[in-house]
Amino acid sequence: MRYQISGKQIDIGEALQTHVQTELGETLSKYAGRPTEATIVFSKSAHEYVCECIVHLSTGLTCQARSHDTEIYAAFDSCAEKMDKQLRRYKRRLKDHHKERSQPVELSDGASYILAANEDSDEAEPDNISAMIIAETETRIPSLSVGEAVMQMELAHSNVLVFKNEKHSGINVVYRRDDGNIGWIDPSYTKG
Repeated sequence: MRYQISGKQIDIGEALQTHVQTELGETLSKYAGRPTEATIVFSKSAHEYVCECIVHLSTGLTCQARSHDTEIYAAFDSCAEKMDKQLRRYKRRLKDHHKERSQPVELSDGASYILAANEDSDEAEPDNISAMIIAETETRIPSLSVGEAVMQMELAHSNVLVFKNEKHSGINVVYRRDDGNIGWIDPSYTKG
């Protein structure tokens, strides 16, 4: 497994890197089977250290955790504990999907845009609506089953996930509704 451990405007010592690799390695070996890459970023926010951890699993799913504490080791330990809890919760489903899936999740390329927000909401709507794009990046769209998409959204602590449905290769969306339930948009489904 490949580890990428870095600090944003803080130095990360050899001892902390060894601690991260040892602790995270033990956690991942219990649940995930074959993780491929882990990215751990430490930063400082006011008087607290922040630890963000992203682990890419061999199944194509991604698990994320974030924690903060006044001590850098405590911030990582809390983050690793959150990661452990997520993986424990999804252990059965992770292992079941791993047995069914002989190949890793297929990823397609897509564009992702961030549009500028309208500052004046009281203003009358203009005749020509053209949003100003303030950021453009490339994103990956995974090819998943609906169950895997919901699990991926939960593991990533996201409110929405766009994915390619393995059943019919159409683009689908799962999202967290205001009432806490999960919504699923499948444009290819029509009542006949």
